[in-house]
Amino acid sequence: MAVKKLLLLCLCLVSHWSQAQFTVIHNVNGYTPNRAGEIIQFSTLVIKDGKVVKTGDKDTIKQYPQSTTIDGKGLTMLPGLIDAHGHVIGLGDNLSRLNLRNAKSVSEVGAQLKNYAKENPSGWIIGRGWDQTKWTPSHFPTAADLDKYVADRPVVLTRVDGHAIWVNSQAMKLANISQHTQSPDGGEILRLANTQPSGVFIDKAEQLILQKIPKPSNAQLNKALDKASAHLLSLGITSVHDAGIDKATWQLYKTRSQQHTMPLRIYAMLSASDPHLEEMLKAGIVKEQTDYLTIRSVKIYADGALGSRGAALLKDYKDRPGHKGLMLENQPALESLIRLSVKHGFSAHTHAIGDRANRIVLDSYQNVFKDTGGKLLRNRIEHAQIVDVTDIARFKQLKIIPSMQPVHATSDMHMAQKRLRESQLEGAYAWQTFLKQGIKVAAGSDFPVELANPFDGLYAAVTRMDKSLHPKGGWRTAERLSKQQALQAFTLDAAYAAFQEFKLGSLEHGKWADFILIDRDYFEVNNEQLFNIQVEQTWIAGKLKYKRH
Repeated sequence: MAVKKLLLLCLCLVSHWSQAQFTVIHNVNGYTPNRAGEIIQFSTLVIKDGKVVKTGDKDTIKQYPQSTTIDGKGLTMLPGLIDAHGHVIGLGDNLSRLNLRNAKSVSEVGAQLKNYAKENPSGWIIGRGWDQTKWTPSHFPTAADLDKYVADRPVVLTRVDGHAIWVNSQAMKLANISQHTQSPDGGEILRLANTQPSGVFIDKAEQLILQKIPKPSNAQLNKALDKASAHLLSLGITSVHDAGIDKATWQLYKTRSQQHTMPLRIYAMLSASDPHLEEMLKAGIVKEQTDYLTIRSVKIYADGALGSRGAALLKDYKDRPGHKGLMLENQPALESLIRLSVKHGFSAHTHAIGDRANRIVLDSYQNVFKDTGGKLLRNRIEHAQIVDVTDIARFKQLKIIPSMQPVHATSDMHMAQKRLRESQLEGAYAWQTFLKQGIKVAAGSDFPVELANPFDGLYAAVTRMDKSLHPKGGWRTAERLSKQQALQAFTLDAAYAAFQEFKLGSLEHGKWADFILIDRDYFEVNNEQLFNIQVEQTWIAGKLKYKRH
């Protein structure tokens, strides 16, 4: 009899202990996509060991009487949002450097530069965010424009898209730039009427200056990672696809992963332009058990950006006759990099913005798949902004995922109308056309080129308007996404683009409990209000990572 009682007591204790491992979050207005393409609604989420056990209704809590319970207070719950294209260390740097995003003229840049120089009295001055297309007049600035404000220290200001830099005379002097310096292949040194360098360096010409800037220390890299991650978590982003990391960042991520101190999930792409690429490839795929760090792809650059007229076009720019943009790599070089990636089992993710670049990249993938394979590696084209309509179907045929940034359409629309003809715009920012072909679209922001807030991206995807609600009704509205399609692109389809659809992207049984609580109902709020949504809490693997004060 005593043995029976002891056994019963043990069973009760085991039952109590196992129940106590469950966390039940109830009283939420929950939505999740599922792999069947539906949106599931729920009011209760059950978590154990950082993973989703189930979603259910208000009665589900009764099945877990000994669990830890949390009242969601009626807030809307969504899966953690995934940004499929950003630059983490770049964002972290930006948060502590000179930010020129809101400057509307050269004189406004100058005023900000002067103040920043006073507050940071030594060393190189590094900044980012200028965009000459938003100024009047909208032509490129010069070194002399900066010399008026800071002449005794080197100044390097990166254009908002990262594809051009504007420097002062001191920076050119330290880099030994002269009238006789030649533009490298895949780059352009803009020149004054007297053929002297103007102070603006486009695409591969940037390296003539950037190579002279002192490399960041390990402490600075750690600080940038932590700063960027805190910002991203506050915006509801639980996972980022980091588009092009160098060897120093590769080492940083691996160290932080081994220390279990990665602040959010990162799927990192090795930068094809890093001289240590082969060394990193030979070290093999990184995929650790908690899915905080995955490294299994290579970021390749095919062309430049539209704003600096570096995007490679099939026909001339409408506003610069005789100019078709810049290919940063020719087709044999692209094929060589793709082949090198797939031979090591890494996916190839290639930056292509213009229609000529997209076509050459598609041709390159096709040729590599024929002789080397790699078609099933979920290779991607990053941006795929301007694609000739005849090439869109090839993405499906070649199993290429377009990784696209909805905010680019609303940021670029006025400039794109000036740069491109109507025929060139037919396949531009064509999200809905891709989806109708049965092609998954992975959505991101390209931070710090754009602001990192994913609700800006969801708003742009659904409305194709800027935040001033222009143009009324949206720009090229046939390409708008529904709210469900937009959410899927920032969750499950972004996860798919990283081989993570069975781990992330939705709140389904067995997946990591990555979710956010927001202050209004994503599906019920007016489309025009989507960018006003505020994140109240962000959770990764069932642990609270951010709470709004």
